[in-house]
Amino acid sequence: MAELDADLVHILPSSVLPPFWAKLVVGFVSLVCFARSYDGDFVFDDSEAIVNNKDLQAETPLGDLWRHDFWGSRLSSNTSHKSYRPLTVLTFRINYYLSGGFHPVGFHVVNILLHGGVSVLMVDVFSVLFGGLQFTSRGRRVHLAPRASLLAALLFAVHPVHTECVAGVVGRADLLCALFFLLSFLGYCKAFRESNKEGTHSSTFWVLLSILLGAVAMLCKEQGITVLGLNAVFDILVIGKFNVLEIVQKVLHKDKSLENVGLLRNGGLLLRMTLLTAGGAGMLYVRWKIMGTGPPAFTEVDNPASFADSVWVRAINYNYYYSLNAWLLLCPWWLCFDWSMGCIPLIKSVSDCRVIALAALWLCLIGLICQALCSEDSHKRRILTLGLGFLIIPFLPASNLFFRVGFVVAERVLYLPSVGYCVLLTFGFGALSKHTKKKKLIATVVLGILSVNTLRCVIRSGEWRSEEQLFRSALSVCPLNAKVHYNIGKNLADKGNQTAAIRYYREAVRLNPKYVHAMNNLGNILKERNELQEAEELLSLAVQIQPDFAAAWMNLGIVQNSLKRFEAAEQSYRTAIKHRRKYPDCYYNLGRLYADLNRHVDALNAWRNATVLKPEHSLAWNNMIILLDNTGNLAQAEAVGREALELIPNDHSLMFSLANVLGKSQKYKESEALFLKAIKANPNAASYHGNLAVLYHRWGHLDLAKKHYEISLQLDPAASGTKENYGLLRRKLEQMQKKDV
Repeated sequence: MAELDADLVHILPSSVLPPFWAKLVVGFVSLVCFARSYDGDFVFDDSEAIVNNKDLQAETPLGDLWRHDFWGSRLSSNTSHKSYRPLTVLTFRINYYLSGGFHPVGFHVVNILLHGGVSVLMVDVFSVLFGGLQFTSRGRRVHLAPRASLLAALLFAVHPVHTECVAGVVGRADLLCALFFLLSFLGYCKAFRESNKEGTHSSTFWVLLSILLGAVAMLCKEQGITVLGLNAVFDILVIGKFNVLEIVQKVLHKDKSLENVGLLRNGGLLLRMTLLTAGGAGMLYVRWKIMGTGPPAFTEVDNPASFADSVWVRAINYNYYYSLNAWLLLCPWWLCFDWSMGCIPLIKSVSDCRVIALAALWLCLIGLICQALCSEDSHKRRILTLGLGFLIIPFLPASNLFFRVGFVVAERVLYLPSVGYCVLLTFGFGALSKHTKKKKLIATVVLGILSVNTLRCVIRSGEWRSEEQLFRSALSVCPLNAKVHYNIGKNLADKGNQTAAIRYYREAVRLNPKYVHAMNNLGNILKERNELQEAEELLSLAVQIQPDFAAAWMNLGIVQNSLKRFEAAEQSYRTAIKHRRKYPDCYYNLGRLYADLNRHVDALNAWRNATVLKPEHSLAWNNMIILLDNTGNLAQAEAVGREALELIPNDHSLMFSLANVLGKSQKYKESEALFLKAIKANPNAASYHGNLAVLYHRWGHLDLAKKHYEISLQLDPAASGTKENYGLLRRKLEQMQKKDV
């Protein structure tokens, strides 16, 4: 649109307007904004989606990516999140392979480059949105709107709300989805490259390619399917120039010319709409079949408004959430990694002053929609229609209108809707510049917004570099969010600061008395500090609130075992296994309980179950070997030890246990080899040297025995058994010396 570009001439200099330079500037600025996050850690959801996701590792068949959700769980499982994003997981797997493991730098660099690529692509997208699709006789576009497209692309590239998508590795789903979403839209635009080719094979090819790219976008993130709706709106309202006001007037006046509306007689349009509808229906059907057991089950803490009994309360809170999303686009200063759990209290009455926010949102939206549909200025209609289309349509899957979502507000879902915001903001700057003489003031405001947003991106990227910074940054935004306090507590506990962790866990439970995960973690710390009574109370409350919380049942069993309440402990372990049948850690703890009760057969069976479910469960293997050794079943202990080492060949604790068994069986040479191998892997283990010394003592290699006794005592001077054996050896050596004399 030449008019809008002319209005922006005082804001953007003409020297950077050629497409190549515009894209170079946008790409460079986008990289500068988020470059600080390149060496960040895996934070927040990255742990589950990447570090703990076995689908990234070479041992997992590639075919499993198509049967598992984003987090590595089977889609058929009732506990699956149902987030089906196999192409995104495939890029994680390639990252893992190229990086040689879980090295976050490679993952972060790819995200930063993807955002840069999307931002560069935005120059072409905005050129279409602002300039339209008018072609010369040779098929070249006119009215490229270079100033408007550059300004909008810069606004997009530096928007701080994108930080979660770029600095958080799991945000790659949104980046890839946006990339293929925009390619799908541009592909659809190619169908109109020459106005006289509508309905031809060339046009159909581009429509089919657009649908295919939309399917690829959906395989990166579910939001991608909405590009088909955007393409339909673009085709009907922009290409077809469907004037809603004109049609309404004809309907009201019963105008017979309504039958001759070109839109209804356009065969090419009907074909394209048929293809889009069929493609969308097919994608939805396949997606639903893949989900298997139906939609995911979320809890009240994930999305409290969706659990409200009153339809009115649900509706008003959903609309308030929309206004908060709009505010994050307008003023992205208060950003938080999680907006759930009390961060946004429910609106339960019209007297709540927050109702003003949703009223303001709808007044603005209704005004813009009326202008988009009814304005006599076709250029204005096109820009506002596409701006609103990009703003609203990609947001629909997160709106709670079609299904319940698992969050209140999520900054990541605004990545694509921010395109519409940038269109509307750029159009607004153009309108202001046209109707005011203070053009330098507007240019200063635009420059100020770009500068402030760039600075905010740099600061926010730094906050995403580590979990500690990320979680603490949320305290000032959402001090009432129990999950923020929980995550800070968990981070402190992982670092060994249990005292501070307890304080944050207690605050999380205070803010949300039903926060079972905080109760479970707090109970675990109290258990380790031997504060068993309070630990039992917390864990009992957790399983009372959530009866199928298997981890809490297991931890409750551990506490009850420590309190010598063995029957209750066994019942807790059994309940945990009932709710999570494949629970190797619970079988391991059940085996320890049986061992304490001298129920040796039951203990061995429980530990065997643990190793069947988790063959690398070293503790279960070790306990089996030790129990069989202590009960005199040396042959069976040796067989179990050899079986364990075949599965976990580099586990020094298994080498040590098997070496003890072989020594008792007088297989000294093999026992010595295992002891030495275990010591090489863990040279500072006093018991390894001490038991090797005992082996040499029995074997008659007294000098070697003396050497390893001394090393053991240097590492652990308080080891009474080693002291006693060393004393016996010294007396024996003294007696031998006297005999020699």
